[in-house]
Amino acid sequence: MVTSEDYGQFETAWCPGCGNFGILKALKQALAASDLAPNQVLLVSGIGQAAKTPHYLRCNCFNGLHGRSLPAATGAALANPELKVVVTSGDGCHYGEGGNHFLAALRRNVDLTVLVHDNQIYGLTKGQASPTSLEGMHTKAQPDGVHSYPFNPVAVAVSCHAGLVARGYAGEVEHLAGLIQLGLAHRGLALIDILQPCVSFNKLNTYQWYGQRVYKLGAEHDPGDWEAAIKLSYEFGERIPLGVIYENQRLAFQDHYSVLQKGPLARQAVDHGILAQVMEGFF
Repeated sequence: MVTSEDYGQFETAWCPGCGNFGILKALKQALAASDLAPNQVLLVSGIGQAAKTPHYLRCNCFNGLHGRSLPAATGAALANPELKVVVTSGDGCHYGEGGNHFLAALRRNVDLTVLVHDNQIYGLTKGQASPTSLEGMHTKAQPDGVHSYPFNPVAVAVSCHAGLVARGYAGEVEHLAGLIQLGLAHRGLALIDILQPCVSFNKLNTYQWYGQRVYKLGAEHDPGDWEAAIKLSYEFGERIPLGVIYENQRLAFQDHYSVLQKGPLARQAVDHGILAQVMEGFF
């Protein structure tokens, strides 16, 4: 039986009170509840405070370039379908530098669980506005306020018919763990946008700010209703919904290719006849 302790305990470089601690705890709980042993899991990240998460778990991990975690994760998931591939990085990494890869992954519906630590700020580089920073927010780099309209990742994911789209909150660890577990079980891309307070650089979106606004979706919401999900995805202000916003049963990208149904590519024999035909095509 897998437990959270199997994933180890490590000293972190996060600030005291950082929302990343709640996300790390929820992730470990979800992996254990899913009965996934450390050797069965690959954590892929980019660059940033959120991207340090794989350093603090005992399992397979890969750090890519800033914004480039999704291509690496896609390659790993295609090469070894037996791995449970989890992508964990920040809003700047996924929605800023990696925005093009984010769109490609949504459209493909790759079988990945994508956790975005959305603190609405660049924390590692000391507090510039990120793609999800709210208009009017003041930062060191934007002393007169942010003038760009914030990127809405949940609405974009729903509009692209991503396999599963959810929003969680680092201050609701048990609820978040349940969402991550649903994401791990979903066949296809599961995006979980996680509201994550940054106690050092984001003085607007605090635990108190979120606590006054977040609420959990109930049974009245049907995640299979795309139009209702689109409407719900734009609810971000005085009230912010937590839970599964949208889910469908689109075929996962991997399932379009019969060769991937035979297990990891490294274990498959090379068909020298087909290889010869391919090589002859170059002459």
